[in-house]
Amino acid sequence: MKKVLVDTDILIDFLRGKESARDYLRGKLQEAILCCSVIAVAEIYAGMLEKEREKTLALLDGLFILPVTLEIAEIAGRFKRSVKSHALELDDCLIAATAFVEQAVLATRNRKHYPMKEVEIEAPWY
Repeated sequence: MKKVLVDTDILIDFLRGKESARDYLRGKLQEAILCCSVIAVAEIYAGMLEKEREKTLALLDGLFILPVTLEIAEIAGRFKRSVKSHALELDDCLIAATAFVEQAVLATRNRKHYPMKEVEIEAPWY
């Protein structure tokens, strides 16, 4: 079964009650293992309101949380160095490198954040 690494934007949409994000994730459950990076977890917690804690914990409990390993950090550094754009954020490089190492499809609505040719991107237009 393939892995889908879900980017922070889709997870936030889900937490904010967007039906399209819920439908997308439910549909993927039938065909893939849903994962997210610990980087996405940090991004979610950075913007989380206290009233959202229970729903956030429930969402994260249903995902496989993937760590940043030395290999992922090295590849993320290579991605950051090879893309000549100041707009490319290190957190996005870490998420992309996680998808690459885990051989996962990266599901995001922000394709422009992931210019790495080595990473398979699925940009749901929900």
